[in-house]
Amino acid sequence: MASLFKAYNAALIRRPMLTQSLTAAVLFGGGDVIAQQLIESRGAEHDYTRTARLAFYGGACFGPPMTLWYQFLNRIKFASAKRAVIYRVWLDQAFLTPGAVVYFFGMMSLLEGKPYEAPDRIKSAYVPTIIRNWGVFIPAQIINFSLVPPQLRFAYVGVVSLFWNTYLSVANAEQSKMEAQTQDATMNVANLE
Repeated sequence: MASLFKAYNAALIRRPMLTQSLTAAVLFGGGDVIAQQLIESRGAEHDYTRTARLAFYGGACFGPPMTLWYQFLNRIKFASAKRAVIYRVWLDQAFLTPGAVVYFFGMMSLLEGKPYEAPDRIKSAYVPTIIRNWGVFIPAQIINFSLVPPQLRFAYVGVVSLFWNTYLSVANAEQSKMEAQTQDATMNVANLE
């Protein structure tokens, strides 16, 4: 186990973008598997396309910008370690998170082939998602920016995110289902007229 951690740490230093993007793909896909199997109890009815979509989002859409974000945060110098933690958490949660929530639900709508659902999905999911995010990630980021070495910060957040990605997968599936039901109801009313 120690050699695996050592190899992963070396990969993070040598190829941070690739390593962190692959990490994000595995964690988003893993979060969806947990969501479908443990929370939704789908069993053999597992939606592999949904898992692939979330893994793709993690690796291609989330991993690269998050790698750049953490590199940016790590380069900023502060007068004290305490200020560094406070301001990094504040920047992360006040600037990145609001956009990241919109980006997630917008990209999921696009990747599902339903870009027209994005505005309604974002509108209904935004506030509950961001409030839950702050409840999870403010404490997690305080730990991250105060105790975790810079090259491991993305990985640490990734582990926390495994559970968060499970929540996002369920929330997105619920929003998608609500949109489909609304659309079906609208079509039924239109057919009656």
